[in-house]
Amino acid sequence: MRKILVVGAGQSGLQLALGLQSHGYEVTLMSNRTADEIRSGRVMSTQCMFHTALQHERDLQLNFWESQAPKIEGVGISVAAPGSHDPGPTQRVIDWLGRLDGFAQSVDQRVKMAGWMETFAQRGGQLVIHGAAVSDLDYFSRTYDLVLVSAGKGELVQMFARDPERSPYSEPQRALAVSYVHGLGPRPEHPDTEAVRCNLVPGVGELFIMPTLTTSGRADILFWEGIPGGPLDVFNGVKDPAEHLSLTLGLMETFTPWEYARATKVELTDAGGVLSGRYAPTVRNPIGRLPGGGLVLGVADVVVANDPITGQGSNSASKCAAAYLAAILERGEKEFDEEWMRATFDRYWDTARHVTKWTNAMLAPPPEHVLNLIGAAGQIQPVADRFVNAFDDPADLENYFYEPAKTEAYLAGAVGA
Repeated sequence: MRKILVVGAGQSGLQLALGLQSHGYEVTLMSNRTADEIRSGRVMSTQCMFHTALQHERDLQLNFWESQAPKIEGVGISVAAPGSHDPGPTQRVIDWLGRLDGFAQSVDQRVKMAGWMETFAQRGGQLVIHGAAVSDLDYFSRTYDLVLVSAGKGELVQMFARDPERSPYSEPQRALAVSYVHGLGPRPEHPDTEAVRCNLVPGVGELFIMPTLTTSGRADILFWEGIPGGPLDVFNGVKDPAEHLSLTLGLMETFTPWEYARATKVELTDAGGVLSGRYAPTVRNPIGRLPGGGLVLGVADVVVANDPITGQGSNSASKCAAAYLAAILERGEKEFDEEWMRATFDRYWDTARHVTKWTNAMLAPPPEHVLNLIGAAGQIQPVADRFVNAFDDPADLENYFYEPAKTEAYLAGAVGA
């Protein structure tokens, strides 16, 4: 029986560990926190998973919360009028809702990771609660057939060198601030539709709102992405959760009053329901070299960390775990050597490159043809639907999003139809 070590108990690490376990591999999982510590701790993310990523969980029968979590049927795009956040009412120049082909869902990672970790242990997996250092991996690499690193922060990430050709940004492009709340009202335009709402405020940043399942039941996530140094970049150093929520709501009242109107009665889900920070989007070399000569393979965020502006983090983690699982199963009893590691990452990168390209494009001011596309989606429902389904499959954007000529040709055909 082949022995595999997975370091890190997030979406990708746990999905991979449970998948390998179900195929009879002897799996050890290292986590720096227990399931109870995760469940009672601070929120970790703003996960919204679309159809393909959810299907990977279903394939492994890990969709434990599917019947409880809100079924997200669409994605709405609103764009504030340039400069309309000056004193006076803020206007929306664009406002529409696209329908997803398959529903999306968000499950608070405190709920999911704790539940999956307990399932892994109940099924006989070896769970080690210990923060791993490079020196630990040096030892473990001699006792395991394969070591996978899916812990996306800290000392271990430094083993994986930044790939400058695939990493155009060296600094964070957004300041991030998250609040999990109860008591948010529906959007009056679509009161019966569960949807992710993307509110774009030109020159300022973005507000995302998404339904989720948290430790205390159904909730909503309020998520600001602010351009560094701008009016949304005010959360650094804020420790009090109530102050964090108050800042969030004040910014909504100023920049997205149509969203603030349904948020006047919200309250935090719990004291751990806020999060803030920033990081530079980075693609890294997938192979880490240990002092003793051993090799480890980086997983998901460790090797491809995108800004959350396109909501791809947990989706990419799920897709990476699925690609790696398939590659490991296909390898059989052969050695997991450097050539195999690189080929395994390349298999994932074939999907991830589309995410990175789209995310980096969305961090920059949108060119005219993209504004035309988003505007046209408000008039032509099939354009809106196709665009929002790119959240599930960003590869489709190559056909109509990046090049003005392709966008014009697509819109001309859509108008004709």
